[in-house]
Amino acid sequence: MGHFFPISSILLSIIICFVACSQVIVLVNAQTDNITQHSLTPINYDLYHSSGTLMEEIKALVHRHLDKLTMETMQAGNKGYSAGVTVVTYCQGREETDERSKFRILLSFGQHGRELITSELALRILSILSEEQFLPNMDRASSNSMLDKLVIKVVPMENLNGRKLVEAGDLCRGVDLNRNWSVDWGKKEKDYDPYEENPGTAPFSEPETQIMRKLAISFDPHVWINVHSGMEALFMPYDHKNTTPDGLPLERMKLLLEEVNHLHCQKRCMIGSGGGSVGYLAHGTATDYMYDIARVPMAFTFEIYGDGTASSNDCFQMFNPTDLSSYNRVLNDWAAAFFTIFKLGPYQLGELPSKASFSKLDKWVSIDEYLDGYLMERRNRYGKKMEVLELGMQEIRTYFRLFLLSSVLLMFMFCSRISKSKSSRPIVSAMPL
Repeated sequence: MGHFFPISSILLSIIICFVACSQVIVLVNAQTDNITQHSLTPINYDLYHSSGTLMEEIKALVHRHLDKLTMETMQAGNKGYSAGVTVVTYCQGREETDERSKFRILLSFGQHGRELITSELALRILSILSEEQFLPNMDRASSNSMLDKLVIKVVPMENLNGRKLVEAGDLCRGVDLNRNWSVDWGKKEKDYDPYEENPGTAPFSEPETQIMRKLAISFDPHVWINVHSGMEALFMPYDHKNTTPDGLPLERMKLLLEEVNHLHCQKRCMIGSGGGSVGYLAHGTATDYMYDIARVPMAFTFEIYGDGTASSNDCFQMFNPTDLSSYNRVLNDWAAAFFTIFKLGPYQLGELPSKASFSKLDKWVSIDEYLDGYLMERRNRYGKKMEVLELGMQEIRTYFRLFLLSSVLLMFMFCSRISKSKSSRPIVSAMPL
């Protein structure tokens, strides 16, 4: 018995050491996995602007060209999380004309914070629109004549909060704003990856998507383009199913994309529906909402760059060029592609701003969405004078809901009275007594 206790103590010590070492190994593996989910290639700030610098450059650009550019930041929040989305509007002679009479184009960049090249393209397009930079062989007189017919709203960095996380080193996390829209929201395919396709807690749970929805409803664009990177492609609806729209809408979009592919992609860009082209279905995307719910006649997703040789864990190199030559090529080629859209888009729709085949009466939007869009449109036009009207419209919302509720209750009570009166009537025999 004298030797049993020391031996058991040694065995117990060995077991404890084994368990402790196992925990250390698991912790090290977890840390290693966490590191591999981050970028292996650091952001090259010799090529790319920081988020703050880029937005400051855009602000300064707007202030130098107040005759054609305006800028506003729209705010929203949900459960303690808030976000702001900056919108730059290009419109020649904006004070003399109503933008509703012009052909309207809405462009969104930087929806995914790790796709830095898209926001760089937004800055390049705005610089060309303001005539501080020029496309090769660009006819300025012809270009100004074309642009005079357009109103272009540019969202340079839709996901500013996500971009700041990227700059802090976290490139592969968070809610995917391009899965947070209402069309087929929340459906998960067999290969669903919660790190890559987190749809949020509900449709429009994220302030950024709330803002973009309000902007789309108020602006009512003829063309929507959501700009991403990860490959080179020109996508039309749909993302959540392996089909495209039928008839004339398909022909319009397809002709425009084929022309862009021929002129600027040297026919290397993939064309088709997002759901039918990339090998997987995406649910709750912005472009599907814009086409199906907001009834934008031509709704696209452009993928402007991808490095197929990059490691799947390298979340920077996969989505962004890392050398100066590739960086400039992407910006030059795609800036020219967007000006082709500006030129050909109105012709594809017959230069009719009325959107006859996509009447606003056909849009399935809630009373809240409609009123939010109405207020935003009026606020853009009349500024702070609309604050009183906004408070009034909030009261109208409340009264409208109360009216609907009381109508339902009255109808229920009325039907109940009728049912009771029928059941309480005496039964009269049809046979003579």
